[in-house]
Amino acid sequence: MFKPFYIQPRFFYAGIGIVVLFALSYFLPFLFIVAQLSILILVVLFILDILILFLGKNNIEASRILPDKFSNGDQNLVDIQIENRYPITIHLEIIDEIPEQFQVRDFKISKTIDSRKSDSFSYQLKPTERGLYQFGSLNIYAASVLKIVAKRYTFNAGSEIPTYPSFKQLKKFELLNINKNSLDYGLKKVRRLGHSMEFEQIKDYVSGDDLRTINWKATAKKNQLMVNQFQDEKSQPVYSIIDKGRLMKMPFNGLSLLDYAINASLVISNVVLKKHDKAGLFSFSKNIENVVIAERRNSQMRLILEALYNVKTDYFESDFSRLYGSVKKHITNRSLLLMYTNFETLDALERQLPYLKAISKSHLLVVIFFKNTEVHQMISNKAETIQQVYDKVIAEKFEFEKRLIANELKKYGIHSILTTPEHLTIDTINKYLEIKARGML
Repeated sequence: MFKPFYIQPRFFYAGIGIVVLFALSYFLPFLFIVAQLSILILVVLFILDILILFLGKNNIEASRILPDKFSNGDQNLVDIQIENRYPITIHLEIIDEIPEQFQVRDFKISKTIDSRKSDSFSYQLKPTERGLYQFGSLNIYAASVLKIVAKRYTFNAGSEIPTYPSFKQLKKFELLNINKNSLDYGLKKVRRLGHSMEFEQIKDYVSGDDLRTINWKATAKKNQLMVNQFQDEKSQPVYSIIDKGRLMKMPFNGLSLLDYAINASLVISNVVLKKHDKAGLFSFSKNIENVVIAERRNSQMRLILEALYNVKTDYFESDFSRLYGSVKKHITNRSLLLMYTNFETLDALERQLPYLKAISKSHLLVVIFFKNTEVHQMISNKAETIQQVYDKVIAEKFEFEKRLIANELKKYGIHSILTTPEHLTIDTINKYLEIKARGML
């Protein structure tokens, strides 16, 4: 419970000193007068400090300035602006009531501001969950140079701010910069192979046409050279499919695998639209939800961002049969499907493999799953005891099984990405650019 003012420790230290003087006065009588005078001086200073701080209204003005929304998994700035309207220099203690999701209980900043001056400062917050964050009051305790009493000022009570998927990553992976600075982001430069073109029509041959495009059947029927005319492949549907089952709640560096997948989906959707393709989205576990049909329009990124904001795990086992039925029903054109999920064992994959194979017959399916970084760390550490040797052998078995999963998918013509959470976005973009360059879709 915050009070309108509080008495600072200096007052109590002085009180303890006076008590000591009274105790010593039994042995040194002259100290009794000194102790009495000390009490009088302390009371006078106490009253004077109260008068300095409490005469006048609104002597301190402050505000907390928040962005429109927080970016999940990124550092977000919170600005504090303070104005001192006292005619003297004021010492301030700023206590901001930070949302409970951050579990910060010791936030306090000290500032000194000259008379009739303003000051500002910033601090950073890194959210690890999407949703609505509730700030409490911005509490400022003002004290004069005496520092006996501090007066409390309260501002910005009950501020709310939503936390969205990491939209800050969009600036890092804007496609205009990918072509220029791809190596800065770890993106591969993939050479464009073949035509990567889409058939448009058959037309008469004219000088300069590529001889490789001659349609011999049409030439025989017309008794003159006919060629196939192609157009660049554009506006191809690309869907991000997010598994929001219980396995995707596994944490890594504060974020869940689900949130890493959500952040990567936002970035890849932006890249897809910049490449003139259609970006879409949906999530699944027990049911199919958060559906955004693949389109290329000005409002598409806003729709995808809002859908990703609402993706929540339901802790159910993911139903791949329902996913297959939904894909077959709603995605009629051949599309690139980027599926974010996780398989820990080969048995887990084999249970879902029939549905993945069925989906890949009509679409280009890329299954994206995660390396277990803790297992990898265990393998890297040197084993010094028998128990550590056993643990390391088991860890190697699990890591080997992850590679077996990737090989099993490849055997049935299903593309895969086995990656770590921190490299998920880069690896997904690389795979998309490779597919585009090789005309695989």
